[in-house]
Amino acid sequence: MQDIEPGKNLTLVMSPQDTAAAKTTTTRLARTDNENAAVFVARQPIFDRAQHVYGYELLFRQGVGHALDWHGDTATSVVVTNSFSLIGIDALTSGKRAFINFTRNLLLRQIATTLPVDMVAVEVLEDVEPDSLTIEACRKLKERGYLIVLDDFVYDPRWAPLVRLADIIKIDFLNTPVANRERIPRELSKLNIKFLAEKVETKEDFQMALDFGYHYIQGYFFSKPETISVQDIPGYKLNYLYTLYEINQPQVNFDTLEAVILREVSLSYKLLRFINSAFFNLRHRIKTVRHALMLLGTEEIRKWASLVALSGMGADKPDELAVVSAMRGKFFELLALECGMENYRTDIYLMGLFSLVDAFTDCPMSEVVKQLPLNEEIKRALANEGGRFEPLYQLAVAYEEANWQRVSELAPILRNGEASLPRLYQEAVAWADQIFYKENGLS
Repeated sequence: MQDIEPGKNLTLVMSPQDTAAAKTTTTRLARTDNENAAVFVARQPIFDRAQHVYGYELLFRQGVGHALDWHGDTATSVVVTNSFSLIGIDALTSGKRAFINFTRNLLLRQIATTLPVDMVAVEVLEDVEPDSLTIEACRKLKERGYLIVLDDFVYDPRWAPLVRLADIIKIDFLNTPVANRERIPRELSKLNIKFLAEKVETKEDFQMALDFGYHYIQGYFFSKPETISVQDIPGYKLNYLYTLYEINQPQVNFDTLEAVILREVSLSYKLLRFINSAFFNLRHRIKTVRHALMLLGTEEIRKWASLVALSGMGADKPDELAVVSAMRGKFFELLALECGMENYRTDIYLMGLFSLVDAFTDCPMSEVVKQLPLNEEIKRALANEGGRFEPLYQLAVAYEEANWQRVSELAPILRNGEASLPRLYQEAVAWADQIFYKENGLS
């Protein structure tokens, strides 16, 4: 690699106005009942080689009807810092590291220093000019302990000084030829850099990233079926599917819950182990499912059983698949209430919960839904065959993928339009994280 001398040492000083703008918590920007003040945030998982979530890239948009203006320095500074201050980084990333894009102006203003060093990775966008000011700004962040990430990296000798500062380099698998996917990590292997393959959408690309030595993988490969051929759903997964359906019916009672749990041996075992754990600190050992149900109550046992069923069904899949399924279930339900479909909230919750069932079972969605006792309209939406619920389905997925243009097109189905979406999404994320990361009895 050609060596390039870094720029001279420079002192970057934020003006008092910039500092105030970056650090002041402006409640107006976080209020979701004001459409011009809404802060839209979606997250995309980043996995390690073992398919455990390492962090999330956060994708922002400010206000309704337009994308976040990363070139409006002060406005962007306020949006980023306030989204962390008011929403909370734990709520956004479940305690994982947050990857955030920074333009040259934001780097020079050292906006990242307003965010927690151990929770943030600073992504240098591909269109940033790697001049002496940018290099010095990144050096100062590196000295403070921030992870420096080069986004959508395509090698050019001018980037050499930033390459030497980088902790992680991201390679866009969607737009990078296979030869370059392999060549860049190999040629830079002597440097202390980790490589992240992004926009990995298939199992084949995921395996290629592993074979080429990538440390991290980003994309929705985990939510796609591994095969497209029709095959039988394994019996234990089918049992879990029926369990999920039955325990989430609005009229479920103790007798039904007990019958469902007793029918699936692993649920009975895990329930009794859960209720007798140190978490409850009970004086006497609980020996029957009925007694456990009486202690936990209908809502708690429904939540717990859904969690265990999802986790069991996805035992051979990345954990994030179950998390996203639970989050979608809640997000879909909240959207149903927001668009006047209260009478269908349970069906729509199940639509979200089962929206990744093809990835769980490695069978085409059109085949899986035939075996599920779901509302016919829900089946049509899941199989992309139209119907009254499909716009809601498409809206939820578009928000999750940060497809802001599509979100704007579909949002009119909501009573309060786009402005309600950030609050609903954050509530769904918090709900899913609570049951997966803050509850006991999962193993």
